[in-house]
Parts: sequence; C-alpha cells; structure tokens
Amino acid sequence: MIFRKRVELFLRTVIGRAYPRLIGLQRERSWLIFDTLLPLLQMSAFVFVYRAMQAPPEYTGFVVLGGAMTAYWLNVLWSMATQLHWEKENGNLALFIMAPTSRMAILLGMALGGIVATSFRAAAVVLVGIFIFGAHFSAERIPELIGIFLLTLIALYGMGMLFSSLFLLYGREAWHMSLLLQEPIYLLSGFYFPVRSLGYWTAMGASIVPITLGLDAMRQLLFPRMMQQIKFLDVRIELLVLAVLGLVFLFLAQRSLSYMERLACQEGRLTVRGQ
Repeated sequence: MIFRKRVELFLRTVIGRAYPRLIGLQRERSWLIFDTLLPLLQMSAFVFVYRAMQAPPEYTGFVVLGGAMTAYWLNVLWSMATQLHWEKENGNLALFIMAPTSRMAILLGMALGGIVATSFRAAAVVLVGIFIFGAHFSAERIPELIGIFLLTLIALYGMGMLFSSLFLLYGREAWHMSLLLQEPIYLLSGFYFPVRSLGYWTAMGASIVPITLGLDAMRQLLFPRMMQQIKFLDVRIELLVLAVLGLVFLFLAQRSLSYMERLACQEGRLTVRGQ
C-alpha cells in the first residue's frame, strides 16, 4: 500500500509539472512562432553554404536533422539546467524542497513537458527542410531510429537534470555557464556536419554530450548511402553508449539532488535569493 501511494504521488507530480509547459503553448502562441521561425534562419544559412560549395544533397539533410535536434539541446540548457536557479530567483525553490515528493519527479515532469513542447519546433524544422529545401531521408530502419532518438533524449535530459543541481549550486553563475556551453556544443557535437570531421579523439571527447552520438547514429540510419563517409562509430556501439550515459546521468542527477536537499536543510542557504 505504501509503495502504491509513493508511485501514485510520483506520477501525479510528473503530470503536475508537465501540465504548465503544455498549457503554456496555448497561452503564449507568440513564443511558439518565434521559437520556431527564428532558429530556421541559422539552419537555412548552413543549407545555402553547402549548396554554394556544391556539397552532396545529403548534407542538406544533415543540417535539417541538426537543426531539429538543436531545439532539444536549447530546451535542456535553458529550461532544464537553469530551471531550479530561476525557481530560486522567483522564490519557489523553498516550496520544491519542502514538497513531500521526489525532486526527480519534479524534474521529470519538466522534462516530459519540455519534450512535447519542443517537438513542435523540431517537427516544423523537419517539415521546412523537406518541403522547402528538398531534404530526403531513408525510412528503411525506422524502429532503430526511434530507439536511438528516445535513448538520446533520455540521456540528454538526464544530463539536464544533473546540470540543474550544479547550476543551482553555482548561483548567479548559472546564466554564464549556460551561455558558455551553448555555442561550443554546436561545434563539438556536429550539429551541422559529421562529427568525425573533428578527428577521432575530439569526437570521442565530445561524446560525453549524448546528442553527439545520437546525431551520428541517426544520420547513419537516415543516409545509408553516405554511411561510410560520415560514420564515427558503429550504430550498435553508439546505442550501448547512449544507454550507459542515460543511466549514469540519471544516477548522478539523483545523487546531486539529494545533496542539494541535504544542503538546503542543514545550511538553509540554497533557497535564499542571490546566494
């Protein structure tokens, strides 16, 4: 009975925290427009650069896929990693600490709501890439593609949960950390080009960010004709590494949240604005 109540509380917390992000799409439609249309400009620039260089047509697909996954990276960076910091600034963090529920459930709800909201932007990018830029994708290995995509999101949002605690401990430096991480990940993770172009060891180091391997694996499945030219690691190896990264990040996120909670109870300084 106790276990059942805990599970029910966990699920209700997840739904409760996902709800505001889903409803926010309807109340602030202007955000959806700006968050969808403006990022298309950067993607369009890379498409025209590749066409000016007379690159193979598959490179248009590389850019479109990278542009779609950019939406998830930005959501992790700005809506997950810095979330607890903003809650602290708004005076809500004390309520999260005192709430008789799991902090992981709170962040999981935020993640699920963010994934659904962000998927609209990612879908818009893909549709623009297909109908305006003529990007073509292979549909031969859809089940594997879905599996890689889900594992990438699990690992990516697990990393966002971990960052949410670390950024909170850094205090006001969270904003600077977010700005610092945004652009370098675009380069190191190969959002707009095959990551193997960076060299083996650089790409291996960049693989600590799940989206690096996720993009490489999805490109191999969506562009099989270019597989040998773009492949960094075998898809099966990347699947295994993504699964391990997901478990590691979720474990570290749980540990860091527990540490944050103990620090708040013992020292009472995490919920004080400006510290």
